[in-house]
Amino acid sequence: MTGPTHPRFATRMDSVQPSAIRDLLALGADPAIISFGGGYPDASLFPRDLLEGVYRDAIRDPSGDPLQYAPSNGLPKLRAQIAALMTDDGTPCGPDDVLILQGSQQGLDFAAKMLVNPTEVIVVEDPTFLGALIAFAPSQPRYAPIPVDADGMDIDALEATLATTPQARMIYTVPDFQNPTGVTLSLPRRHRLIDLANRFDVTVIEDTPYRHIRFSGQPLPTLKSLDTQGRVIHLGSFSKILVPAMRLGWAVATPQLLEKMGLLKVAADTQTSTLNMTAASLFLERNDLHAHIATLCQAYRQKKEIMLDAIRRHFPQEVTVTDPEGGLFTWAHFPEGFDATAFMRDHALPKARVAYVPGGSFFATTPRPNHARINFSAPSEARIRLGIKALGRCLKSHM
Repeated sequence: MTGPTHPRFATRMDSVQPSAIRDLLALGADPAIISFGGGYPDASLFPRDLLEGVYRDAIRDPSGDPLQYAPSNGLPKLRAQIAALMTDDGTPCGPDDVLILQGSQQGLDFAAKMLVNPTEVIVVEDPTFLGALIAFAPSQPRYAPIPVDADGMDIDALEATLATTPQARMIYTVPDFQNPTGVTLSLPRRHRLIDLANRFDVTVIEDTPYRHIRFSGQPLPTLKSLDTQGRVIHLGSFSKILVPAMRLGWAVATPQLLEKMGLLKVAADTQTSTLNMTAASLFLERNDLHAHIATLCQAYRQKKEIMLDAIRRHFPQEVTVTDPEGGLFTWAHFPEGFDATAFMRDHALPKARVAYVPGGSFFATTPRPNHARINFSAPSEARIRLGIKALGRCLKSHM
């Protein structure tokens, strides 16, 4: 009798590894823990009654169409509605310019598969969205990290990198309220980024899940609206402005790019849920999405101010945090030598009963452990005050 067999995995699986912080965040899911870890919206703000109505009507539709298969690129009506939202946001497009995705995360997966061969280079912000690194990993890329400051990606560093990296195939950026830092790419840098993409023949992936969650300042044009050569793939999402569970995102790009992404869509899942697409379309038809977003912005602005005020009161002075104009996060910078992962494991979780996301995993090549991403959108105002006070007390004792 032979022993158990061991599957022979493809080499691409070597780069698909569990996150080093997964177990820590699983501990943070304990209701007794005040978690600032997830990138979650506030569940108390979900439009439950309105959603109940549109889902009920979709299921009861006599035609049965909402429960049937749909075109792989998405329901035509929803694509037209998204095109109208994009046009209203200063990015003119039509229904044929839109591909409906199973969350914008799917767009990251498709972009890397479509554009990047193994060992070719993806240019990313440093730090960057951890979920993007996870999505890109199966394509076996190399990374060229670009520093981020208060005005977003350092475009001088980007130019120097592109000039010396002919293997660069795409630039990935979260220009509005970046995950994890919360900073926004300035208007001059947006123009220069597009110019550099044209000059060095690279595609830009513009990831905008937080774009509409703006508390202050004026909206800046999307990179797609500045695109002069069809190089930008714009990714949008309903997860933060409606509900994450619908898993609805979209891509706006040229026909050539959308055609290839559509082929990958068919291979991956045939289509996005017809029921969810129908419900979203009915919601947009019957309700004022902008009014709902305004409610979100007001609530999240208040929560951010409460969190930053508590941090100023309770954290050691050596700890600095960003003050974003929108989004869901602030980014904490600790003194050199501080290990946010070890501190969370040994002190924050067991003593303060508080969780956050240690920052090291957001760096594509060289982890810098003296950072953390702290979410202010999900916890209640009372738990923000309580958790930040407890975390500050723990930090002062440790440092």
